[in-house]
Amino acid sequence: MPLASWKKLSESIMFRNPYWTYKRDTVELPGGRPGEYHYVHTNGSSMVVPVMEDGKLLLVNQVRYLAGRESVEFPCGSVKEGHTHEETARDELVEETGYSAKSLLMIGEFNPFNGVTNEMCHVYIARDLQYVGGKPDETEEFEILQVTPGELEARIRTGAIWDGMTIAAWSIATLSGGFGKQAGPKASRSQNPAR
Repeated sequence: MPLASWKKLSESIMFRNPYWTYKRDTVELPGGRPGEYHYVHTNGSSMVVPVMEDGKLLLVNQVRYLAGRESVEFPCGSVKEGHTHEETARDELVEETGYSAKSLLMIGEFNPFNGVTNEMCHVYIARDLQYVGGKPDETEEFEILQVTPGELEARIRTGAIWDGMTIAAWSIATLSGGFGKQAGPKASRSQNPAR
């Protein structure tokens, strides 16, 4: 038997900034009582798993302000208004690592925090990488790391990699078949020239 759904009655924008919109919905709960739900709306995000020719993975180390500590992560960014997930993936890869990709494979998607945001993050595997120079914005500083898949998994096990989105993306990469030669049934391939 399916679970009962909440009925959306209205939607209000409480606050907006360049990155996300804070919304409040009025709802009718399954028992008929009224309620409110507060959440963050975004246009989505894209995370890239960049694979070098020798099989090593590119990651970036950066300081995360809220945690007050460094975090090793795959390149990732929010989808800006008027942009697609694929465009975002390509732009973030260049911005954060300095590499462009001739081959970009979308292997899955996930929601990073489904009680708080409706964001969906698309995960891509990037291959045939070419160094073109990084272009971080003024709020970002990156240290570029190259690690083997085994080293990445060891860092996840020890907690050295603690970013949930990176851990989720790696799970999708390894379980979907996209990290090998084959892609999952929902995957799509882009072979655009490097920019």
